[in-house]
Amino acid sequence: MSSKILIIEDEEKIARFVELELGYEGYTTTKAFDGRTGLELAETGEFDLVLLDIMLPQLSGMEVLRRIRRTSSVPIIMLTARDSVVDKVSGLDSGASDYITKPFAIEELLARIRTALRKNTQEDVALLSASGLLLDLSRHTVTMMGKAIDLTKREFDLLHYLLKNKGVVISRETLLENVWGFDFTGETNAVDVYVRFLRGKIDEVFDIKLIHTVRGVGYVIKDEK
Repeated sequence: MSSKILIIEDEEKIARFVELELGYEGYTTTKAFDGRTGLELAETGEFDLVLLDIMLPQLSGMEVLRRIRRTSSVPIIMLTARDSVVDKVSGLDSGASDYITKPFAIEELLARIRTALRKNTQEDVALLSASGLLLDLSRHTVTMMGKAIDLTKREFDLLHYLLKNKGVVISRETLLENVWGFDFTGETNAVDVYVRFLRGKIDEVFDIKLIHTVRGVGYVIKDEK
């Protein structure tokens, strides 16, 4: 299955050129010519990588980058005519995966795309997200809209398991087996207690509904619409 790449670039000739070259390499592409349309497409979560220009109408590339990073860890390569250190640092600090300046050799862009996709495949299990929340397993951190959330080890493990199975209803028994361990001898209401702890630190603080209860079955994390 080919990787899907979103090209957000207001110069239509450049966008078309990149689209054709990526097509020759077997990638599936979608184009957007302004920041707002590009952001809407990126937020569908259907893309494996985003090529993002900085100078865009309606929403700047930096703003698009910041908004995507609220909910997604998709690789983003910045495309821009700017070549200053400040612009590069700003883009990378805001969450860009890589940065390439125009004019660029298509071979270099293709190499950077391959690297970003390969790295993301290796790290995808370490970064999990839903409704603006981002769990980084490698750093053992949880953030919501960039704000850190302090969790105990058990709370973190429970959240990680639910995020790893986002969209799937998980029974209390399954949660006990996978989060507490097969040899756990306590009551199943331990799950309910820790779900309340998580809701207190996430749902109530950020006014969202992240963890849903399915009566008689268990719990599920869904992206808030």
